[in-house]
Amino acid sequence: MQGARYTVNDVMTRTVVALAGGAMFKEIVRTMEEWGVSAMPVLDGDGRVIGVVSEADLLRKEEFRDSDPDGRAELRRLSELAKAEAVTAEELMSTPAVTVRPGITLTQAARVMARHQVKRLPVVADDGVLKGIVSRADLLKIFLRSDEDIAEEIRREIVAGRFPVPLDAVRVEVRDGVVTLTGRVPDTSLVPLAVRLVRSVEGVVDVHSALAGPRRRPVLEPDLAGDRTPPRPPGAATA
Repeated sequence: MQGARYTVNDVMTRTVVALAGGAMFKEIVRTMEEWGVSAMPVLDGDGRVIGVVSEADLLRKEEFRDSDPDGRAELRRLSELAKAEAVTAEELMSTPAVTVRPGITLTQAARVMARHQVKRLPVVADDGVLKGIVSRADLLKIFLRSDEDIAEEIRREIVAGRFPVPLDAVRVEVRDGVVTLTGRVPDTSLVPLAVRLVRSVEGVVDVHSALAGPRRRPVLEPDLAGDRTPPRPPGAATA
């Protein structure tokens, strides 16, 4: 079995700036500037996440400042127009908020970010209470693992578990997160699986495999004559 997977709980930021639903527009802008963030969760009175306000939500006011859209445009962009007129966090926020649980893997969190095209996710408990924030930068922290830490996990969890060979038969080298596998294995059909498992190890950037199968024994020349009787010399009489 492979080693323990890193989760959002391992990398998330636990000190989070959040907004109450009644926070006013200028207060939101000042808070974003002060904390250097581009989005903040909005909480209800019990600390549960009910939405997220982002810079994009705030910019609706500037976008529609001088516009005079026709009736069709107004119907098409009704929600954007509402945000342009909003003055509180509860009116501005995008809801429902896209959130994740602390126990999901970094890969799963990255997929949620990509699917919803967001840069950060509120991390919530089962009851919806805010526990932290995970950002794209947080997910990249896993690539700061040391090369030796990565190599040790590969040797222990993959090489020793998949290949019943002496410990020095398969060599694992890691440089800047790039793994190189060399040596000989008893069954080359397992090599693609091993490479796939190594690639899934947290912090691995790429995998190069130069694994070979066992050395072959010399093949003896077959006895084409069907027996081992030495040939008779030319001219010898037949008995």
